[in-house]
Amino acid sequence: MTPTRKQALIRRVKDITLGTTLTVALLNGSVLLQSCGGSNDDGYADSGQADTQTETYKKGVLSYITETAPGNFKITDEQQVGPERAGAIVSYFDGHRDTLSVAAAQALVRNDPSTSQYFNNPSGYNHGSGLANALLWGGLGYMIGRQFMGSGPNFDRDRRYSQGVYTNPSVYARSSDIGREVSRSRVVTSRPSGSRGGFFSRGRSGGFSS
Repeated sequence: MTPTRKQALIRRVKDITLGTTLTVALLNGSVLLQSCGGSNDDGYADSGQADTQTETYKKGVLSYITETAPGNFKITDEQQVGPERAGAIVSYFDGHRDTLSVAAAQALVRNDPSTSQYFNNPSGYNHGSGLANALLWGGLGYMIGRQFMGSGPNFDRDRRYSQGVYTNPSVYARSSDIGREVSRSRVVTSRPSGSRGGFFSRGRSGGFSS
C-alpha cells in the first residue's frame, strides 16, 4: 500500500469514529433532555405537527361514595393516596360494594348520559345526583378530565356542584385541600403527533384553586 493511500485510509477511519462518537453524544444529550423535562420548544416547533399530550399524577385521590337513597350518591370521605391506589369505593343502597379504578370511573363518567355532555359543552351541563356526578365533581374528577376550577365564568356554578356531592361542608373542605395537592402533582407531557421517539417530550405541572 502506498503512503498516500495509507494516509487516506487513516483519515477515513478517523472520520467514521468521529461520526459515531458525535451520534452517541447527541443521543445521550437527547435522553438527558427528556429526563430533565427540558423546555426547548424549537426541537419540534418546525415539524408542522400538532402536539399530543398525556397527563400523569404523582399523587392520587381515593373517594368513598355512599348511595344514601336509590339513585342519590354522596362522597363521605376522601383520602390522598399514591396514584396507583386512586379510585373510588362505592357502597350501594342495597348493601353491596364496588371498587372503581380511575380508568373505570373515567369510562363511566364519559359514557353516562347525565355527565357525558360536560366534556362537549361544560357551560350547558346540568348537575345530577347519580354516581357519575359524584365521580365527576369529587376530588377524583380532576384525574378523569374535569376542568380545573379557576376564575372562569363557570367558577361559582362548579364550586356549588362540587360542594353538593359531599355529605357535609367539613368533608368538602378537607377534600378541597386534598384536591389542591393532587392537582399540583399533575404532569403534562407533550410531543409531536405521530412521533415515535420521546426525545422532544417536555413536562409541566398544573394548578388548581377552589
